[in-house]
Amino acid sequence: MAACAVLAACGEAQEPVPAPLLPPPVAAANGCGDSGYLRTTLYGSFEGEIDWSSGELDCEGMPRPNAAGARLRFAGTTAGGPHSLAFIIAMPGLERGATASELASNVTMIEEGSGRFFSTPGLESCWTDIDAQTRVEGAADTWSIAGKLYCITPLPELNGDASVLLRELHFAGLLDWNSK
Repeated sequence: MAACAVLAACGEAQEPVPAPLLPPPVAAANGCGDSGYLRTTLYGSFEGEIDWSSGELDCEGMPRPNAAGARLRFAGTTAGGPHSLAFIIAMPGLERGATASELASNVTMIEEGSGRFFSTPGLESCWTDIDAQTRVEGAADTWSIAGKLYCITPLPELNGDASVLLRELHFAGLLDWNSK
């Protein structure tokens, strides 16, 4: 009865008022900066051109564990959308703010969502030239970085018997030396 009395006091049932439409949230920075890109040609288990620019690319750059250089991650979808790929370039000898030539590097290519990984077995088959590493104005310890990775052998599949060859991979993105 008490519930009926409370309901009766409310008067007529009213239609629920829909929540006002809010503007969509602002997309988080993709870590590529305005001029980020990744360009390469793949041969083997994956074949074709990749030419991703900042708007279609997700980038992340951070120091490697124990301050052993840096690593960069670039991810995007191949033309037509059949594959979502990520490339991780590890450069153990890279120093903050420095350019470099023939920096021994590891590279891993991941077909995201499939469990397929292709990677260099060590530092003997891929090298990176860092053409520029420039501090981003107004950012604590973030640097714009650009360069080229080149490999002389294919990247073997870690959990299979396939391989992928990328002779040159050109890139630009951001590297946050304070990231953890």
